[in-house]
Amino acid sequence: MSVSLADALRALEATATAAGVDPGEARTEGERLAATVAEPARGAYVDWSEQTGGGRSAEDFMNAASRGRRYRSAPTPTMSALALARSAHAPAYARALADVAVAASTLGEATPRTVGNAATAAAAQLVEAPDAPGALSRPTDAAGLSGGPAQAAPAAPVETPVAETREVEPEPKSVEELLAELDALVGLTEVKAEIHRQAAVLRVEGLRAEAGLKAPTITRHMIFNGNPGTGKTTVARLVAGIYRALGLLSQGQLVEVDRSELVAGFLGQTAMKTAEVVKSAEGGVLFIDEAYSLSGDQYGTEAIDTLVKEMEDKRDDLVVIVAGYPLPMAVFISQNPGLESRFRTTIDFADYTDDELASIFEVMAASAEYDVDTAVVARLREILGTVRRGSTFGNARYVRNILEAAIGRHAWRLRDIEVPTVEQLRTIVADDLDPVPDPVPDPVPEPVSEPVIEPPVDEETS
Repeated sequence: MSVSLADALRALEATATAAGVDPGEARTEGERLAATVAEPARGAYVDWSEQTGGGRSAEDFMNAASRGRRYRSAPTPTMSALALARSAHAPAYARALADVAVAASTLGEATPRTVGNAATAAAAQLVEAPDAPGALSRPTDAAGLSGGPAQAAPAAPVETPVAETREVEPEPKSVEELLAELDALVGLTEVKAEIHRQAAVLRVEGLRAEAGLKAPTITRHMIFNGNPGTGKTTVARLVAGIYRALGLLSQGQLVEVDRSELVAGFLGQTAMKTAEVVKSAEGGVLFIDEAYSLSGDQYGTEAIDTLVKEMEDKRDDLVVIVAGYPLPMAVFISQNPGLESRFRTTIDFADYTDDELASIFEVMAASAEYDVDTAVVARLREILGTVRRGSTFGNARYVRNILEAAIGRHAWRLRDIEVPTVEQLRTIVADDLDPVPDPVPDPVPEPVSEPVIEPPVDEETS
């Protein structure tokens, strides 16, 4: 049965309501996830606008796609919070998000790339809730590339159990479990050691306070220095959970933002916008990517001033992590005394080696339920050997882009096979990693009233 994006979003809202989550926030997550999946497809904006209620501008679509890119490699904030709390509703919410991703792959003109986006985005949500059934039982059908319309299983019916049969929610994840997840990450040896040290220090600080002993006030806010794709967001999410498990935060959610989500168009509005973002992060971690972009103008200064005030007012239940390239971050912190006094811990994230990137690729493929053999990994190493490294190299993000493109080529390779075997559906071959031109469809006239949106090319979509 074919599920439209509109139906998938409604199912997501219903699942959120059953889980006690704001359905409006869930819908926003779903719309952003859909936009980033569909972004490479010609004409996707028109369908996205129609399926999300109409009246949405091209700018709305592009903003949603930009803010949703983080969901192609990581769980949404709501998904993360439900998984951290081990909510019984986490598997249903993960599946509902996966269905949104699959439905979004049908927007606009069919393209193999949207299949890859949908597969990795769905996997990023489902991996947080291992009990959730897989979303892409037939990956080639996700964008109609096997000769038929898109196929996506509908979200499971949402039923609120009666009091007599309600299951007791399990305990949230413990510090030991979260540190084990941290240790399981590829690479990041020095980062892991520092987070372990931080957890130990903060644990003892809490125990001393409980015993009525004096304990130094330790600044929990941190600076994460590193190039793109070096695991900063992933570690920040685990830090949020660890701090919750230690009793330092009440909820442990991660709210990830950049300048655009803090700064408004007029002075005065920025303070309100920043305060609203901080409020949404209260009880958890506010992660500000490329925080140095707030420097240099009066709007960014207003956001920083508001942030400093909010950090002080909510110091007992808020942690802020600022992240970005090392040198700009050092200048950014040093130029603002209010920030310099609050950020005393700096953690450096090194670039991954080729061995680590190959391991990350294999983990990503396995999470999306694809099999890769030694020939595929060897081809990946060849590609990595030709890539120029520098501050703009995407690290794990780069290999994720390769995997997304390979999944799309895999789907296109199976398009004429009516009933692929499970092995065929799972197996990526070395040639899938080679660049091949996408077929050029016959030109389809676009309605004059609806603009054709061609997404900008960046390292996330190129």
